[in-house]
Amino acid sequence: MTSDLVVVERSGAVATVRLNRPEKLNAVTQQMSDELVRIVHDLNADPSVRAVVYTGTGRAFSAGSDISTLDQYPTPWSFRNRRDYCDALRELRKPVVAAVSGFAFGGGLEAALTCDIRVAADTATFAAPEIKLGWVGGGGMSALLANSIGASNAALMLMTGDPIDAERALAWGLVSEVVPAEDVVTRAQRIADTIALRPPIAAESAKANLRAAWNLPQDQAMAYEREMQSIAFATDDAAEGRAAFAEKRDGVFNGR
Repeated sequence: MTSDLVVVERSGAVATVRLNRPEKLNAVTQQMSDELVRIVHDLNADPSVRAVVYTGTGRAFSAGSDISTLDQYPTPWSFRNRRDYCDALRELRKPVVAAVSGFAFGGGLEAALTCDIRVAADTATFAAPEIKLGWVGGGGMSALLANSIGASNAALMLMTGDPIDAERALAWGLVSEVVPAEDVVTRAQRIADTIALRPPIAAESAKANLRAAWNLPQDQAMAYEREMQSIAFATDDAAEGRAAFAEKRDGVFNGR
C-alpha cells in the first residue's frame, strides 16, 4: 500500500501516511493528490485501521501545493474542480493525528488543520503565505484558522503571510503539543495507538460530533450528538465497555 511520493505504513491498527518528496519540501502535485484520494478511500474501507498519522519525510511537513505545477490547469475552473488533498483528508472518517516537522506552509498548514490533533516539532513553523503571491488559500484556510486560533490571530497570519513558530502555535491553540523534532512522529503514533485502543465506532462518532459542533448551530449540534450517542450506546462495543467496567478489566472492542 505504498507509492514513491506518498507512503503508507502500518503498525497494528495505526496507519501512517507520509508525504515522500523531501527534495521539494513535500510540496503536493496533482499526482500526489490523486494518490491521497485513493489512500483515503482504502483507509475508510479497512476496519482494521482505527487511527491515522499524517506526516512528511525530511525537513518539512509540507510546503503546500507545488506552485511550479499550477499553470498546468488550462482554466481557473479546471483548477477549482481538481481533486484536492485537503478535501481528501476531510473525507477520512478515522481519527487523524498530524506530526508536523519543519515547514507547514500554505496547503501544508491547511492539511495540518484538517487533521483532528496536531503535534508539532520544536522546529516547526506555520504560515499562510498565499497573499505574498497574489491569492489566498482555498483548502479551508480561513475557516479552519479562525476556528483554531481566533479571528484576530487568523487575520494576522492570512493578511501578512508571515510564519509563526511552534511555541506561538502552541500558545494560540494551533497545536496540542510541542516536542523535540526527533520525537514528533513517535509522539503522534503514541497518541494514535491510544485512540486505536478505544471502541472505533465511538472514536469515529466523536470525530463526527466535533465536525457538527464546528458547522451547525449549537442546538442542532447538540441534537446530532444525542443521536450519535444513541447509536454508539446500542453497539456491542458499548455493552463490552459496561461489562468491562463492572468486572474491573480492560475492554476488548471489535467495532460492532
